[in-house]
Amino acid sequence: MPHFIVEYSGNLHQKLEFQSLFKALHEYVVSTGAFPIGGVRSRAIRCDDFRVADGREGFAFLNLNLKIGHGRDMELKQRVAGRVFEILCDWMKPVTDNGYCQISFEMTELDPVLKFNKNNIHPLFAGGER
Repeated sequence: MPHFIVEYSGNLHQKLEFQSLFKALHEYVVSTGAFPIGGVRSRAIRCDDFRVADGREGFAFLNLNLKIGHGRDMELKQRVAGRVFEILCDWMKPVTDNGYCQISFEMTELDPVLKFNKNNIHPLFAGGER
């Protein structure tokens, strides 16, 4: 953890380059010291079937969900959420300066009893190896 999941309207596909966003998000969350690099993941999901507002062809949306594991204090979560949204909005500025787009962000803290994962990447970073 954390996992960044972007859902976006298909009409944005040619306007977005996700690797730069993912790089900025990964670097930021790792820099907080609260999230190990071996657990950070990002993915983008294109939605070809969508409707925004009254359905105008040029209207678009992008939603980012950040899933984090349980146990971090509210101050940290608020600080991280605020900065992640800033990074996202800055990255989206070329789109929002030239068209109509709804941008949303949500941080979700996963229940520790109902979340399961297996990750063999963490040991690669435990000893400083890369």
